[in-house]
Amino acid sequence: MSGQSTYRGLWESYYSEIQAVVFVLDSSDKLRMVLARDELQMLLNHEQVVGRSLPILVFANKMDIAGSLSPVECMGLMELDKIVDKPWHIAASNALSGDGIDDGFQWLAETIQKVESSKSSGGSKSRK
Repeated sequence: MSGQSTYRGLWESYYSEIQAVVFVLDSSDKLRMVLARDELQMLLNHEQVVGRSLPILVFANKMDIAGSLSPVECMGLMELDKIVDKPWHIAASNALSGDGIDDGFQWLAETIQKVESSKSSGGSKSRK
């Protein structure tokens, strides 16, 4: 769903049914990175998300723009390393050219399959 503030209130109506989260960052906008981090944290702390092993795919988008932050820089500013109860991945992307999109969704598909397989076998949660 869109990240525009008018739509953020709608997000939680979908939380009970989701299998994963895809979060798209504007890697060229360092000032809004704190807002993006706070929004992701709010999502992850929601009662319908806590305790679930939902894969988190973060696209560091707009890599084609000069001065864009690298995925590692985005990871640090977003504090993704503090997410220890859910598998996550950050992928450099350019939505205009499609660069990085396939790789990100390939990781997501594989990870959802692992999570679902773990649930059905009663196995423990693992982080990739």
